[in-house]
Amino acid sequence: MATTILSWTLRLLRPSRGRLSALAGVTVLSTSFVLGSSALATNAATPAVTTQWYQYHGDALGAGVAVGIHAVNLTTPAWTSRVLDGQLYGEPLVWKSEVLVATENDSVYALSATTGKLVWSRHLGRAVPARDLPCGDISPSVGITGTPVIDPVRREIFVVVDKLVNGKPSHELEGLSLTSGAVEMSRAVDTPGADAAAYLQRTGLTIDNGSVIFAMGGNYGDCSTYHGVVGSVPEAGGVPRFFIVDAKHGDTQGAVWMGGAAPAVDSSGNVWVTSGNGSVTSPGKPYDDSDGALELSSTLRLESYFAPRTWASDNSHDDDLSTVPAVLSDGQVVVTGKSGNIYLVKANHLGGVGGQEVTISSDCGNDLDGGVAIHGATVYLPCLNGPIAVRVTTSPVRLKVVFRSSVGGGPPILVAQRLWTIGSDGTLYGLNSNTGAVMQQANVGNQANHFPTPSVGDGLLLAASATQVIAFHAK
Repeated sequence: MATTILSWTLRLLRPSRGRLSALAGVTVLSTSFVLGSSALATNAATPAVTTQWYQYHGDALGAGVAVGIHAVNLTTPAWTSRVLDGQLYGEPLVWKSEVLVATENDSVYALSATTGKLVWSRHLGRAVPARDLPCGDISPSVGITGTPVIDPVRREIFVVVDKLVNGKPSHELEGLSLTSGAVEMSRAVDTPGADAAAYLQRTGLTIDNGSVIFAMGGNYGDCSTYHGVVGSVPEAGGVPRFFIVDAKHGDTQGAVWMGGAAPAVDSSGNVWVTSGNGSVTSPGKPYDDSDGALELSSTLRLESYFAPRTWASDNSHDDDLSTVPAVLSDGQVVVTGKSGNIYLVKANHLGGVGGQEVTISSDCGNDLDGGVAIHGATVYLPCLNGPIAVRVTTSPVRLKVVFRSSVGGGPPILVAQRLWTIGSDGTLYGLNSNTGAVMQQANVGNQANHFPTPSVGDGLLLAASATQVIAFHAK
């Protein structure tokens, strides 16, 4: 069977565009559905409990919300994994009683959720030495950077591997057996004619309609020639599809990277991403798909877009949109990024250039990059100085900042009435989700990157340090 439980249920119930409905086996939490129980629910009135975490921020929209968990104990870790063979940039995932994580040394590990001990591991090739790339900030090598995605029906985990093939960098999508780590599918996914050394696969992966969706941009520093890419490959293998940003002759850049967040997939199967700064920096030139929120069909056809009226100027200042679009159940979408402006747009009519309904300043004081958490009409945004909560109203249409935290900074998730975020100093914080006040905290060690994000599953809250996974009891 080539589709996940998620894509299967989505085909059974197709709500109106931009809206979500109750699905079998899916718990609706105001604005987002959350894959929770290990089996399909038979009674919609019975609360689900989040026991699995199959992809970046837990579900297709990347809503980052766990259900049925009431407390997290940070007093003593449940376990700390062995030191793994490379740095951890992606989010830990949970399938059944295993925690899965991938490293920059091109290895995938399955760890026991009970003890943290190794169940299996698979090394997928020689990672690309940083010295072989034209620029970047990942060292000493670049391997698996984006968070993998799990298809529980196929019992398969998919990763994009950056590795040396015949002495040159190549990006390949690999599908591994969840029970043994055996490679079941492999497909090169660089766009034809591209210089693979100029590309970094940073976003998490997701699954839409039986295909794995991923995205790429350039290395840190925007050196060499690249284009933003959203790609799609059937889970069983096959010819990739691509959507290319800045595709016109002479245009370049427009990275789709989103601080590591996965593309969001809505209830109609449409794919949502933001694009970074492109090469067009002069006002008056035609829009080039850069610095925008893009809605793509499941076949990666551009359906609609939004870009700030200042998109060309934003390009010149590296002020790209760099969070995943937060798609709400009321038909609204919240997007933001490095400029610090937060935009509210309509999901069924993004409005093109300057088409936002509302613009407010985040006053983040730093970049906003990565995944979000969504609960009801509240969106928790990943400001590097500490998460920001904004609330959306529809009558009148407004965006309002509820709080700005001054701690943490990594993309947040919502678990046990706490907002969980990891700071660059390696501190895991549990914040009051209404006020941003610190309620719990624990040190989880030095981080490999600026965008670490925790996860939850099988009775655990999980956080990664640079080379280890740390688990805390959650019930």
